[in-house]
Amino acid sequence: MTTLPFPLAPDPDPAMLERGRKLFAAETDFLKGVVAMDGLPPADRVEVCFAGRSNVGKSSLINALTGRKALARASNTPGRTQEINFFTTTGGPFLVDLPGYGYAEAPLPVVEKWQRLLKAYLAGRATLRRAFVLIDARHGVKKVDEEILTLLDTSAVTFQVVLTKADKVKDKDREKTLAQVRNALSKHPAAYPELILTSSEKGLGIPTLRATIAGIE
Repeated sequence: MTTLPFPLAPDPDPAMLERGRKLFAAETDFLKGVVAMDGLPPADRVEVCFAGRSNVGKSSLINALTGRKALARASNTPGRTQEINFFTTTGGPFLVDLPGYGYAEAPLPVVEKWQRLLKAYLAGRATLRRAFVLIDARHGVKKVDEEILTLLDTSAVTFQVVLTKADKVKDKDREKTLAQVRNALSKHPAAYPELILTSSEKGLGIPTLRATIAGIE
């Protein structure tokens, strides 16, 4: 049987599932929002970041991960998150929420400022271990996603694709999306070789993502 490139992540073993559960059952708190590199918190622990185009479900995913309904602010307005937001876990990594990209409604100077900050952060944060790039399972990798994937390649930051809103896709359409995503990722050397399929609303894939984050050192 041929092994697909970029397979779905297997179910973690019970020990890793429990490690992930414990990490996110403990307190997760908002630390600060950063608008410039000199505002970053001390790099005294590893961190993982979450990137995705506007309205891909990033805030909902962070809330589902942490079991907090309003830890990350969800909004229907593209470009609402204009800062790099840091969250602390208890005994674990920083969780870093990056500004949404693909925000057509934001003024150009604002967009350019966010892009400069994003590039500086990705290139200059030695404690960043992995970027989780969120892709809508209904749409696959778009041109605007390619820009961030290429930036992660050039910044030498390993990234892992997390497909969101999987509950809103029929099985046959999901397979088409997975094929498109796999093809797109084949061009990116920084891509981690497993995909995670999630639904924040239904809880699908959340334990797997928790275990994955808990295992990053």
